[in-house]
Amino acid sequence: WAPLLLTLLTYCSGASSQYVMTQEPSLLVSPGGTVKLSCSVSIVSDITSIYPYWIQQRGGGVPRLLIYNANVKVSGTPERFSGTSSGNTAYLTISGALAEDDADYYCFTHYYQGGV
Repeated sequence: WAPLLLTLLTYCSGASSQYVMTQEPSLLVSPGGTVKLSCSVSIVSDITSIYPYWIQQRGGGVPRLLIYNANVKVSGTPERFSGTSSGNTAYLTISGALAEDDADYYCFTHYYQGGV
């Protein structure tokens, strides 16, 4: 089986010149393997304070929300997907990857700087 190519993309809502998010540009995993995707944010010490989401998009199709608030699975998210966090980094782990997991994965957060 050809390895799965997981392309990681980052999106952040809110505006700040100091707000920098970092993900690996891509990762390879063989079917049945485990892969851990990371998303780090420069401006916070606890990423859960900005409510990270993980979104999957296959082949330009409709984006699918997998996980929100770092570790809460949306109904219908397969058990092989799990979300964790540590410090300023959120992680999406795929355990026992399937060919259908070959997709783009977006890390999305909310960051509000002042205001109401």
